[in-house]
Amino acid sequence: QVQLVESGGGLVQAGDSLRLSCAVSGGTFSQYAMGWFRQAPGKEREFVAAIGRTGSSTYYSDSVKGRFTISRDNAKNMVYLQMNSLKPEDTAVYYCAAAETNLAARLLTTAARYGYWGQGTQVTVSS
Repeated sequence: QVQLVESGGGLVQAGDSLRLSCAVSGGTFSQYAMGWFRQAPGKEREFVAAIGRTGSSTYYSDSVKGRFTISRDNAKNMVYLQMNSLKPEDTAVYYCAAAETNLAARLLTTAARYGYWGQGTQVTVSS
């Protein structure tokens, strides 16, 4: 059973940076494309970023493009989300997800593509 555990969330001020981490266990990490989603109170879960199996393809939502960077370390079974220039509207619970697929990252923007999810980590950005 694949397990995902996020960490790195917290309370920061607008303009600050945070790096989220997601540790993956129980599977062959290199067989999974990875994604980050977020859900703010009263809103639906939304796509943030995705990365392909090898890390060669990445894709971002328009709302975070240029501020967030997704990366992975296949030797450590880790995926990261570097978040810079944070805004209050980035406040949400952030979820890591895994998809056993070789699809390119741009095709992995919907939650239904992912079979495994973490429990989430809270990110709060104050103004």
